[in-house]
Amino acid sequence: MKIRSCVGITKPSLLLVHSELPALTFHKTKLTWRSTLRFPSNYERTSGSVTRFHCSVAGRTGASTSVSSSSSKSNTVHLSRKQVKPSSLYSRPSLSNMKKERIANRAKVYEFLRVLGIIPDELDGLELPVTVEVMQERIDFLHKLGLTIEDINNYPLVLGCSVKKNMIPVLDYLGKLGVRKSTFTEFLRRYPQVLHASVVVDLAPVVKYLQGLDIKPNDIPRVLEKYPEVLGFKLEGTMSTSVAYLVGIGVSRREVGGVLTKYPEILGMRVGRVIKPFVEYLEGLGIPRLAIARLIEKRPHILGFGLEERVKPNVASLLEFNVRKASLPSIVAQYPEIIGVDLKPKLLGQRSLIQSIIDLEPEDFGTVVEKMPQIVSLSNTSMVKHADFLKGCGFSLQQVRSMVVECPQILALNLDIMKLSFDYFQMEMQRPLDDLVAFPAFFTYGLESTIKPRDKIVVKKGFKCSLSWLLNCSDEKFKERLNYDTIEMEEMETMPSFDMNSLMEPRSDESDSDYEEDSDDEYA
Repeated sequence: MKIRSCVGITKPSLLLVHSELPALTFHKTKLTWRSTLRFPSNYERTSGSVTRFHCSVAGRTGASTSVSSSSSKSNTVHLSRKQVKPSSLYSRPSLSNMKKERIANRAKVYEFLRVLGIIPDELDGLELPVTVEVMQERIDFLHKLGLTIEDINNYPLVLGCSVKKNMIPVLDYLGKLGVRKSTFTEFLRRYPQVLHASVVVDLAPVVKYLQGLDIKPNDIPRVLEKYPEVLGFKLEGTMSTSVAYLVGIGVSRREVGGVLTKYPEILGMRVGRVIKPFVEYLEGLGIPRLAIARLIEKRPHILGFGLEERVKPNVASLLEFNVRKASLPSIVAQYPEIIGVDLKPKLLGQRSLIQSIIDLEPEDFGTVVEKMPQIVSLSNTSMVKHADFLKGCGFSLQQVRSMVVECPQILALNLDIMKLSFDYFQMEMQRPLDDLVAFPAFFTYGLESTIKPRDKIVVKKGFKCSLSWLLNCSDEKFKERLNYDTIEMEEMETMPSFDMNSLMEPRSDESDSDYEEDSDDEYA
């Protein structure tokens, strides 16, 4: 078989010739789009039987039959459009038609979303389902997870996530880790971007990194529930620098796991913008850096108190309410939450209440806050009940006021235990009420563990001493006092106070990293 020449073809084509076809010579052949194929006149001289061949022109296939000169005088073969076979491997819709179809389908999907109340403006350029039915499936699945139309409008890109390829694998992985299904709704509201993540590439490495920070496997789910955004952080970015800084200021390396479990938001805090300025500000108040590290170990959430919008204004409020600047370190160390609450309204309310029940002077209120900063969170009912109890014991209003200023803790103690201690004081110790006015901290000591045993010892020895000398010391110090020939007055007058050094004492071998929820309100 030979094809010597083929010239003058105006459209791309493919000519397939069977081997049985005799050699043909084409001269100035012209193949046009009108689907008519003309052969030169010398084709009539070619002998041979009827032969079929296929010709494809511009993606369309036609069939033609050549006949011998003896059986046909026509030198033209017509290719009819009706003979086109759409099923051919070479047929396909034009790009223009495909684009128009995509635009039409997207318009239908957009209209469907608008009817539901979803604003699709941010979805331009995002690959979406081509049919309304598939989009309906995604929205139904999101609804089952508890997300509302409002939630979807807050992050409409979630509609670009496939149910089978994205959503189900991610949620299955979180479930296997131990994240509770009951938390999925809030989890996705806070961090819907997780549905775009790859389990292997994005999520699993973060979980492994958290375990490397000594967060126990059983605590990983709680960490993710508290702070799902952590799944989007780079491993060698903010997470590593924040941990390194905390260890650098004195947070024990073995406590890091517990700190992050209690307050995983630390992993997303910038050292230069958040953590370092906060630490340096507390240092400026007079709190030693090591003491700050201990506070962070116990109450890591204090790092989340906004420095400019909350901490600094609260410190200014304390000074405004007659708290001495020198007492600020002790106040913050005793009750760090005081710099994180909306403080000024609390100070106003508590000062007004105490003034109404015991006629407290505004100047004395600052002293009360210095000695017991938790007073700002103490319930009104508790203070009223305790004041009434003291008045019922026979103390005058002036004596109650003096006792509260000296030891404000008496407004927060267990009333039943206070009653037992007062009964023992009256019946067994048989001391005058003035002794309690001078040392109201008597009510803060354990009746069975401290008051009774020591009282019996001094009675046996025939000592006459103040309540302060009897109680305000350790057991070792009390034994030393029993060997004194005389009672030193300065020891009698010593009152209990907060010791900053207690925060910086060497730790025991036991770690505090076990996860537990801390209540911010120590006094109910």
